[in-house]
Amino acid sequence: MSSQPVPTPSPSTAGRTHTSMADNMVSGESEVVCVDFWANLFGMRVLIALRELGVSFEYIEEDLRGRERSDLVLRMNPVHRMVPILIHRGRPICNSINILEYIDEVWGHLHAEAGGTQLLPADPLERASARFWADFVDHKVFNTEMMLFKSNGDDQKEAAKGELIRQLRQLEGALGDKNFFSGNEFGFLDIVVIPLSSMFRAYEQQGKFDLEVECPKLMRWEKRCKERESVKSTLPDEEEVYRMHKKWYGIE
Repeated sequence: MSSQPVPTPSPSTAGRTHTSMADNMVSGESEVVCVDFWANLFGMRVLIALRELGVSFEYIEEDLRGRERSDLVLRMNPVHRMVPILIHRGRPICNSINILEYIDEVWGHLHAEAGGTQLLPADPLERASARFWADFVDHKVFNTEMMLFKSNGDDQKEAAKGELIRQLRQLEGALGDKNFFSGNEFGFLDIVVIPLSSMFRAYEQQGKFDLEVECPKLMRWEKRCKERESVKSTLPDEEEVYRMHKKWYGIE
């Protein structure tokens, strides 16, 4: 999945998401390539996962401002023509959730052998729960976000705001009192959800509510996640993301 077309980022924002390659890799010849757009919330997941597991990769920016996709995207994702796309040894993997699972299957065990953990929980029931909430974010929260931004009139906006707060509280309920969604270790569902935080200020300003009041545990979780280098080096400036969405949705 991909976010809506957005304006070109400032150099400071772009710098947090540009190419990360091993010294012996040549651009265009890397074993692992991520094709994405700087403000794509879905693509941020892929970048965080690669950085969290220490995978060297080349980043290629796909300009989503126009209607036409690059030849690379058309070749690698001819069905949906969307980013993010992970290209591993010349073969594409598409859809952010699918890519996260692929990254974990290919590199997660190496990270675990080095003293870290894999992204998905080891327990099958916990893995199923993580996938359930990932689907909830993609098919519920993002749809409600769009309703909030595109709502016409106070009644529609209030309804969208109420539904968004309800859904964020449901996510908070899944988090509970844990440091991260799977317990003490940052993992799959944290990576799925944390890009949403780039829109938290936009939610508050559009809905006129305070997430610290409505979802205090979720906000403490956000701060913990943003202490991680993989997250800090990926997430763009929230105000730039908000300005982009206001322009896209025609909001003054």
